[in-house]
Amino acid sequence: MRRELNIVSYNLRKHHASGELADLSSLYDIDVLCLQECDTGDMPQQIKHLELADSTKTNRLGLAIYYRTSRFELHATRVFALRKSMHDRVMAPAHERLLAAKLFDKEIGKEILVGSFHAAPLTASNSLRRKQIAAAHSALRIMGPGLPTVMVGDYNYPWFRNNLSERMEESGYLLSFSDKPTYARYKYFKGHFDFVTSAHTRIESIDTLPQGESDHLPILVRAGVED
Repeated sequence: MRRELNIVSYNLRKHHASGELADLSSLYDIDVLCLQECDTGDMPQQIKHLELADSTKTNRLGLAIYYRTSRFELHATRVFALRKSMHDRVMAPAHERLLAAKLFDKEIGKEILVGSFHAAPLTASNSLRRKQIAAAHSALRIMGPGLPTVMVGDYNYPWFRNNLSERMEESGYLLSFSDKPTYARYKYFKGHFDFVTSAHTRIESIDTLPQGESDHLPILVRAGVED
């Protein structure tokens, strides 16, 4: 019997929301937890039933992936450097923008790929972010050709999503976003920043979860693997 995956993506806003992760893991029965803007030197090896797969190394505020050990075996992880924005060049070398984990799902007997992604900030152009997304997808294809793939994270792409969606379909990926906006730092500045791109999977639903200490709201992705 195939069981859905519960994947949560959360931008911690410079690690401020890290104290919420234990409750989130239990409350939403998380299978895979993908984080952005976490202090990688301060992340525990375990969060409740979840084990740290890997985290980025060169950026203090980076990416991390946790997985349910009772369901998955960790086969491989990789960190990918993507094209830098001007912000990256001036402020910090934040080029490690994709962390991927290849997991063997013991319940369905298949490998899957899960990626935690963080695109360049709004100071960069949509064109650059599209190139980063395309490069991330290419990296995932190389890491696991033909595998069911889900990439979640902060895409920083609140406007012109239809154009992005069309480009994703052309490249073989489906772009999905949640039922409600995922960013609410300013009273008059809200939108969908946190997306899902997927291949060879069914995205059953994406829910925006209640806001915590971050300016981003976490999203809960329920995904199934296609035969």
